[in-house]
Amino acid sequence: MAGTKAFDNETYIAEQASCIRERMRRFDGRLYLEFGGKLLADFHAARVLPGYDPNVKIRLLKELERDAEIVLCIHAGAIEHRKIRADYGITYDADAMKLIDDLGEWGLSVSAVVITRWEGQPAAKAFRTKLENRGVAVYVHEPTKGYPTDVDRIVSDEGYGANPRIATTKPLVVVTGPGPGSGKMATCLSQVYHDRRIGERAMYAKFETFPVWNLPLKHPVNLAYEAATLDLRDFNLIDPFHLEATGEVAVNYNRDVESFPILKGILDRITGEPDAYRSPTEMGVNRVGFAIVDDEAAREAARQEAARRYLRCAAEYMMGMADKAALDKADLLLKELGIGPEYRKVVPAARAAAAEARERAEADPGAAAGGVAACGAALELPSGEIVSGKNSKLLHAATAAVLNAVKALAGVPDQIHLLSPLVIESIARLKREVLGRKSASLDVDEALIALSISATLTPMVQACVDHLHELRGCQMHLSHLPTPGDEAGLRKLGVNLTADPAYATKRLFVE
Repeated sequence: MAGTKAFDNETYIAEQASCIRERMRRFDGRLYLEFGGKLLADFHAARVLPGYDPNVKIRLLKELERDAEIVLCIHAGAIEHRKIRADYGITYDADAMKLIDDLGEWGLSVSAVVITRWEGQPAAKAFRTKLENRGVAVYVHEPTKGYPTDVDRIVSDEGYGANPRIATTKPLVVVTGPGPGSGKMATCLSQVYHDRRIGERAMYAKFETFPVWNLPLKHPVNLAYEAATLDLRDFNLIDPFHLEATGEVAVNYNRDVESFPILKGILDRITGEPDAYRSPTEMGVNRVGFAIVDDEAAREAARQEAARRYLRCAAEYMMGMADKAALDKADLLLKELGIGPEYRKVVPAARAAAAEARERAEADPGAAAGGVAACGAALELPSGEIVSGKNSKLLHAATAAVLNAVKALAGVPDQIHLLSPLVIESIARLKREVLGRKSASLDVDEALIALSISATLTPMVQACVDHLHELRGCQMHLSHLPTPGDEAGLRKLGVNLTADPAYATKRLFVE
């Protein structure tokens, strides 16, 4: 089903914009809209819903630009502990600055940055100073006293009232931030409190993408959301508040359902409008289900994503970054879908390439990569064709697969070398003799640099470089955990990578 479109972006923008405007008219005041999930580069949604533009939410904001401004939240603890965004490989504070820059490129500006749960952490102080010195308005919100049970204290000058009010001017304030737990909801509620206190009408709503409330509970798209939030222990369920209030079945997730009574109690106390929301589903603004145009294509893509998430969790468990409970949950989700990790076509292909590499090493020990296990990689091209690569003294398996992939895309015969063995050996000698590196074979990051240099001398290599962008969004699997250089290079290419939970070397430190 490669290339099948499951999602219509224009329908989504029209539906979502209409829903947000209706919510603004209904409350006839300023609406603080908590943006759940990623504002930019939502590649999970793009993988699960083929055709989904990863930046469609930005296009939506451009549609609402006249009425909207943006506030960005970041948790002080995430800054202090240098929490890493797995998709970019950068810290949350760096991601916040990247988001400000990216929004600026779209012609959208961030009105203010809020550092939440501020307790004077040194790294958070440095971050604040860095932003303020660049002209960015920064506010700090300390932990809310009394939260979550003491509503009287929360909704008082001692609770939300202790936070400085963020200066806003437009009727729609989009509150976003890097990752979960950034303090978006608390910032919204604090602002509603301050606005109401000075006589300005304000209300809260939540923008969500997943789970999709009007798809079945066990729909693969909703199960893929559970697979994407293994670290948060999220699980989907029927919204009991919505069922009781309306008689309609709607899917939500545990954290929103569990927190709804507390959130409703706080919001009712602030606004004096107890009938504003009867359920977390009503509180949400989510029209993504109405833009799915091919349900079967979405189901298939979601199954692929669940298999991908399982493999990623297995790799993280091997590296000590995930626990056994998360891995067991990932395995359970695959069983619910009736598939295994081999459902990704690149998985058996990579393992077959590794087996060929082992056979080659046994037949010719001199050709093997010293001290490194026989490794294989496989990459699925946009056409559905699968190309593979094996490691050697000169190249990592992932590097070989990428080079073979661009040769296939450019129509270059497989037997032709894009990088001269003499050039590769020269780089390897530099790594061994000058830089003191243990591993001399080229990883993906290094190969991309060598490829770009070779392209200036050889038109055929340039033709292959011109096809590198076509690897963005392609599926890839390694029979081993990637080295830092492989992972960095493949991330830059935008490849959707998974790996078997096995190390390519017995060395504990991998360069």
